[in-house]
Amino acid sequence: MIEIKDYRGHIRNHEALCDELGIPQGLGREERENRILTAAYERWGTEIGDHLYGMFAFALYDTEEQKLFCLRDQFGTKPFYYYLTEDGELLYGTNIRSIISQKGFKKELNEKMLQIYLTLTYVAGEDTFFKGVKKLMPGHYLEFRNGELKLTRYWKPEFHPDESKSLEDWADEIHTTLQQMMREVKTPDETAESFLSGGVDSSYVLAMSDAKCADSCGYDDERFDESPLAAKTAELLGVEFSRCRITPEMYFDIVPYVMYNMEQPLGDASAIVFAIGCRETAKHTKLCYSGEGSDEFFGGYNMYRNAERYGENLKTFYVGNTNIMKEEEKQRILKHYDPDYKPIDLVKYIYDETEGLDPLTKMSDVDIQIWLEGDIYLNVDKMSTAAGLEIRMPLTDRRIFDIASRLPSKFKVNEEQNKVAFRTAAAKVLPEEIAFRKKLGFVVPIRYWLADERYNSDVREKFKSDYAAKFFDLDAIGAIYDEYVGGNSDSWRKIWTIYTFLVWYEEYFIKR
Repeated sequence: MIEIKDYRGHIRNHEALCDELGIPQGLGREERENRILTAAYERWGTEIGDHLYGMFAFALYDTEEQKLFCLRDQFGTKPFYYYLTEDGELLYGTNIRSIISQKGFKKELNEKMLQIYLTLTYVAGEDTFFKGVKKLMPGHYLEFRNGELKLTRYWKPEFHPDESKSLEDWADEIHTTLQQMMREVKTPDETAESFLSGGVDSSYVLAMSDAKCADSCGYDDERFDESPLAAKTAELLGVEFSRCRITPEMYFDIVPYVMYNMEQPLGDASAIVFAIGCRETAKHTKLCYSGEGSDEFFGGYNMYRNAERYGENLKTFYVGNTNIMKEEEKQRILKHYDPDYKPIDLVKYIYDETEGLDPLTKMSDVDIQIWLEGDIYLNVDKMSTAAGLEIRMPLTDRRIFDIASRLPSKFKVNEEQNKVAFRTAAAKVLPEEIAFRKKLGFVVPIRYWLADERYNSDVREKFKSDYAAKFFDLDAIGAIYDEYVGGNSDSWRKIWTIYTFLVWYEEYFIKR
């Protein structure tokens, strides 16, 4: 007998699986997906992940073999953690807090992770800030029986560029595949809205969906406010538009809530905005679409246009989408610095796997395996769950990635444009001014708010706290802050990354 011990997610190809596994159509979602998981494991065993499309992480227990089987989807859209106690018991689940609360868990800080965090602004790799708590990495499954733990990687990104097709051919394939995704991403009885920024990803998803309302966030500062662009897109597509106005007070007030529910510190300033957006959107829907995945798959970041110039040097410095602090600066500000514990070591295996491929492919693979899992998908999952909102990401799918894995880099990035083939596909349903709009990024006015004494009192207080002194040279981090206030606006990311760690530490090691 197969028992479901934990499950989070959404199985997209449920209709085909029900037919193949002899499960009646028309069941409620919970019963349907539970029966799919148990029947699929009985049929395919450890190869079950190869047959599921969607977003998922789960734990199954085989009562006959007395074996625990845990699996995380190919891209890590849903989290999964495990911890081996001193008595040899395995604690596991899709939330760290469920592990922390169990007998046998010893709460200790994994201080070394701070060195990774200060560079990347997120927790990358299998370790976490809780000593002994490991992440089951994307594309992996875990087996536990008779006290023995075994990890297996069942999927990894592979790239095989196909030079035989034209740009229009690729755009057609992207478009028809996304049409299939949108048929699967929800059932006819479900009603969904869609997050909408000023960019092509969310606009394309909205245009391909049956959502009747688009949800956006904005600011009073027009330099950072994409909501007018989003409103124009919604009007062109004939859908309602909902805008949440974010003030500095709202932003700073919610930071402890975000760090507590994130379970790991996250220095991505847009995560706070996303949390507010989730809470506001959850007031009028429980299901929403979002456009994550296409930037990493199809070459969406402006830095990718420098890939050829970086060349073989990539493997010496490129650790993903963010690189906030160099080793020399961390050594200067940290009380306990280990020179043998560096972010670049986390991605060496990726460069080994992409040996012989072009620089753009290497960069995007690092971001697919490290940045997406550690930052983007963690943020989407944790903040939506905390708000009681379910988010589905049609562009994150193996079938979409399969196209990207065959797409030559020249159709991803050129001298004038990024995401060339993807934008060409989007132009089939969007005006060109939207499909080919320059990427703005999810910008936040925090770079100015941090210097404003009306809002930054908690930041200044934490930078001088007793627990900050456990980890940092207070004079050194104070100097970074003074330099920022003095006019070096580029330092705001360093300040925010230190601050979010301190907020998270207070939530988990001071208050609780």
